[in-house]
Amino acid sequence: MKTAVCFTAKNIYYLKGGGHFWVPLNSSLGLRALGCEVIWLEPIDPKTPVEEVWMLTESLKKRLEPYGLRDFVALSSITGGPLDPAALEGCLDIVAASELAALLINLRYDLPPDQVRGFRRSALLDIDPGLLQMWIALGRYSPALHDLYFTIGETVGTPGARFPSFGLEWHYTPPPVFLPAWPVTSAPTSAAYTTVAHWWGEEIDFDGTLINTEKRESFLHYTDLPSRVAPPLELALTMGDVEEEERRFWGGYGWRVEDSHQFTATSEEYRTYVQQSRAEFSCAKPSCMQLQNAWVSDRTICYLASGKPAIVQHTGPSRFLPDAEGLFRFRDIDEAARMISIVEADYERQCQAARRLAETCFDAEKVVARVLERAL
Repeated sequence: MKTAVCFTAKNIYYLKGGGHFWVPLNSSLGLRALGCEVIWLEPIDPKTPVEEVWMLTESLKKRLEPYGLRDFVALSSITGGPLDPAALEGCLDIVAASELAALLINLRYDLPPDQVRGFRRSALLDIDPGLLQMWIALGRYSPALHDLYFTIGETVGTPGARFPSFGLEWHYTPPPVFLPAWPVTSAPTSAAYTTVAHWWGEEIDFDGTLINTEKRESFLHYTDLPSRVAPPLELALTMGDVEEEERRFWGGYGWRVEDSHQFTATSEEYRTYVQQSRAEFSCAKPSCMQLQNAWVSDRTICYLASGKPAIVQHTGPSRFLPDAEGLFRFRDIDEAARMISIVEADYERQCQAARRLAETCFDAEKVVARVLERAL
């Protein structure tokens, strides 16, 4: 009998985010490759009209169908209140999911405690290292008790962390990428260095320090970079109502700007966008540098798996991330420009190094196997 794992996602209300979709999908495909059954759990607001739930669920299932997950969707109430039984048509409910699953892997920090307790084993997965701990300290979240706590931030729970651990034992796990779904692909020499990003954020007062989560703020320190490097630089962004203003501003410095919802709305479109890129160039949220969480993006590892070098902002000391081999981590515009030149000078070797790094450190089958071993 196959081990069943319930993976809590948060995609049903954001079906335009192809990259967001790959976060639970890479893990789910890794679990299936290990022989596990995967239940895709989506918490929903019980106030959502039944007809809208049906529409959203059908759209989600269509996205999951190519990966063999269409018939394994479960719904629960994010408030803990009752769901209309009609809304569950064609889906498992939380009771059935908890009875079937040997383990809950939970990305929803606000999943009601009684739902977590219903599972035999439970693990919270922190994909916002430093920020989650800050949000808990500020009372924004109060996660239910879980059997284990995993994080993709290397510094979480260590003596050097710049944020509390709340007495919990945090187990580091790298973000996974399912390698068979992300084969090495070539791109034309004229292709751009790209990234996909949510552009806006907020400032949060944390112990008297303003923690900034707006990625645009980080990029403002690199506005002149296109004039200093040979390859074109392109941003696929969610910009909201100020799209034209942002296009004019960044275009004036030589950046290409695209609407991410037009180019990367589905998992397939997102993958194509990444794989048609020459490499990735991206800044991180200022909060990553402020909190020194040693974070690496789930997006970046998809570039690496595709054989694309990644030039990304340095987010803190790492036990295993390289700074100049396949993955480059810069601290200022001079380093960024120099690293792009290094990649261009030896591009094929850097592409090979990128894929090796994905295979060595981020292979979903290896990553989720270690999670299962620890959790079960």
